[in-house]
Amino acid sequence: PGEPGEAAFARRIDPAREPGLSPEQRRLMAQVELAQRQRVLQRRLRSRNVLLALGIGAVTLGIYGYTFYSVSQERFLDDLEQEAEAARARA
Repeated sequence: PGEPGEAAFARRIDPAREPGLSPEQRRLMAQVELAQRQRVLQRRLRSRNVLLALGIGAVTLGIYGYTFYSVSQERFLDDLEQEAEAARARA
């Protein structure tokens, strides 16, 4: 850091090529990297699962609402039955 207040960035190292690391330190670094990758993957999957659940819920509610709407529009059968009754009464 050249100026006060600037943070130094971490230097990426290759544990296999770093001379001062013991095998235990290399193993620990590999475990930490694996845990971080799994955490990132879980976050990504969780957000995808939430989006999928919202999509499925929206489609389900849409079908449910459309079904109620279409059932409420089925009054034409009642009209046909009334016309048939009137025709029978006339005959």
